[in-house]
Amino acid sequence: MPRPRSAMRKIREVLRLSQGEGLSRRQVARAAGVPPTTVADYLGRIVAAGLSWPLPDGMDDADLERRLFTRGDFPPQSQRPMPDWAAVHRELRRPSVTLQLLWMEHKEAHPDGHQYTQFVHHYREWARHLDVVLRQEHRAGEKLFLDFAGETIPVVDPETGVEDPWELFVGVLGASDYTYAEALPSQELPQWIAAHVRCFQFLGGCPKILVPDNLKSAVTQAHRYEPLINRTYEEMGTHYGCAVIPARPQKPRDKAKVEAGVLMAERWILATLRHQTFFSGVALNDAIRERLERLNDRPFKKLDGCRRSLFEELDKPALRPLPERPYEYGIWKRGKVNIDYHVEVDRHYYSVPHQLVGQLYEARLTASTVEVFVRGRRVASHPRSFRRGGFTTVAEHMPASHRRHLEWTPSRIERWAEQTGPQTAVLAAGILRSRPHPEQGFRSCLGVLRLGKRYGPERLEAACARAVAIGAFSYRSVDSILRTGLDRQPAFPPPSSNGHGHHANVRGPAYYQ
Repeated sequence: MPRPRSAMRKIREVLRLSQGEGLSRRQVARAAGVPPTTVADYLGRIVAAGLSWPLPDGMDDADLERRLFTRGDFPPQSQRPMPDWAAVHRELRRPSVTLQLLWMEHKEAHPDGHQYTQFVHHYREWARHLDVVLRQEHRAGEKLFLDFAGETIPVVDPETGVEDPWELFVGVLGASDYTYAEALPSQELPQWIAAHVRCFQFLGGCPKILVPDNLKSAVTQAHRYEPLINRTYEEMGTHYGCAVIPARPQKPRDKAKVEAGVLMAERWILATLRHQTFFSGVALNDAIRERLERLNDRPFKKLDGCRRSLFEELDKPALRPLPERPYEYGIWKRGKVNIDYHVEVDRHYYSVPHQLVGQLYEARLTASTVEVFVRGRRVASHPRSFRRGGFTTVAEHMPASHRRHLEWTPSRIERWAEQTGPQTAVLAAGILRSRPHPEQGFRSCLGVLRLGKRYGPERLEAACARAVAIGAFSYRSVDSILRTGLDRQPAFPPPSSNGHGHHANVRGPAYYQ
């Protein structure tokens, strides 16, 4: 029965839009008003018939229908050429490769081959006999699945004999199942980040997506739709050009790849080490690396090759290159800029521009640097110091009046103190000597000298003399002496002639004569 003219017009329109205008199949489907599967069927028939746009002159609808829909030239289903489904499965893991593209390539090579629907059906039937993990279609270089094994490995302290359980970190690439594993002393954030850095170096490149489980080092707050990623982990991913997409909670299929990888690591690494005793993490990881090589070279049961060969063929060429420098672990701290335009990090104080006083900041701390950010913009960077109570100050961060204050020197402070009196100069010198750095005593000395404006130079000199006598080299001591009036009293009581104090109960030597 001939097809209606409207159907043949649709076929011509599909061919024109696809080959003449270069539209995608979905765009053609919307423009022609037919389902995308119908567009694919039409285009497959056109390719099989050896036609292209524009159609040959004089070809009417009857000729076109005969070329596209006559089945006399096609062999029965059972006799049609079948592709190498293992090769199809491998090709599907390459970026942007689809079943439809592979079918069209097969159809070009074998015009009497299956139509698209049967092609997909036979592939699905073939894939049903694969392991669940291998049946998933993962793109080359796209995803790296990460998790810790459920079992731990004991490391024995050689001195005490105490066993410390070490965790097994496992990373699995989606397309090739290529596996990385190492033992870590804990699942804490520094260990988690360091394992990622070494994993990327092992792979020789970076995937597009990291898929961790919802452990605390990766996900601060688990959520099905909008998980909150740990700030340091997210920053590490940005450094390597990776997006972090955690597996959804209670969705085991999201992490089936790493679950299978963990199972293989437990069987072929942990189980083989059960009779050995390790006295250091270095020795343990040496043994793990040896068995990891065997695991990646172990042949597949239902596919050709092994993890390493598939990695070399699929994942390795698709991985992004490593950055010039590996990621340096850093932690983040939040706070408010102090009134003295410094921020506190581990009891050390770092300057920021004085205009930022009172504003909220985020500080990134590494082993060597401290970076301060306000509203996402870096406003200061300092070498990290571990001296508690110390200050790291950049002159440009100070207001002009404070920069002038830096012109003060210890000798200038002492000369100014001498104008009040010699004991005041001695006290100022003692204050400067008592500080690790003389500059830290400038403020105390200036405070002492300002007391002369309130109490007068004579009383200040007397108070400084008393403070020097008792070894109290501080502003608070001098201020206390002046407030309590001790500067008007003798520094020490007059000694008695026999070296003993007078008391009514002391009889003296004459009593015994």
